Amino acid sequence: MSQSKLRLLDLFSGIGGFSLGLERTGGFKTVAFCEIEEFPRRVLAKHWPGVPIFYNVRTVAYDGPVDVIAGGYPCQPFSGAGKRKGADDDRHLWPAMFSLIKKHRPTWVIGENVAGHISLGLDAVLADLASEDYACRPFVIPACAVNAPHRRDRVWIIANSAGHGWEQGLAHSGGFLEGTPPREEFGFGDGGKTLANAPGSGLEGKQRTLVERSRIRLANSSQWETEPAVGRVVAGIPNRVDRLKALGNAVVPQIPELIGNAILQSMRAA
Repeated sequence: MSQSKLRLLDLFSGIGGFSLGLERTGGFKTVAFCEIEEFPRRVLAKHWPGVPIFYNVRTVAYDGPVDVIAGGYPCQPFSGAGKRKGADDDRHLWPAMFSLIKKHRPTWVIGENVAGHISLGLDAVLADLASEDYACRPFVIPACAVNAPHRRDRVWIIANSAGHGWEQGLAHSGGFLEGTPPREEFGFGDGGKTLANAPGSGLEGKQRTLVERSRIRLANSSQWETEPAVGRVVAGIPNRVDRLKALGNAVVPQIPELIGNAILQSMRAA
């Protein structure tokens, strides 16, 4: 593995949770963001001065080399809190992210979405990636797996275009969450539940079963009976509503950090 850092194009960037976590590994460097909301754009500009921030994922004009594309594409088309219109939802932006993947051909792709994506739209995402010769695996990793004080089940998709020994470093889940303290308690004793072996494999029912099994173990765990109140932003702080919205939309940075370390480990093992 080269000593140079992997160049990251961070899409749907929000307040930079992906970049914060991945850069904390020491092996990634953000080369560009894309974020449409004004307040998060100001946060990104403050903490990553000089890094370009594109406005619309459909018109990103970054032309430099990219090793990693990461992003939590909008969840509204798949979330149980909405109408679940999937590809018919105007906010379905996976195709825009996929266009950038085809353009830049990064070695790694990291995606994130809500657990409702498992039963709606995930197979299409995996099929798209497979059509471009990416090997990919989705995992359900809740926020509490990295000691965050809330459950927050999320689907994380990790895809690789070049081998890099990733079958040892990522797909074999025993190494994926190695060293994560609470993984036994939360149903991730094998390092994260792999949801599908291949796009269109007919595993949708099994995928749902794996998610429900994880939720049952969480509900029966001794850490808490109900999710505790999560302190976020106190009253009187400037831009409180914007901050709350940005935090609600953000990924927990420790999970991209975990994934980033696994990627670097798999590349060193190649």
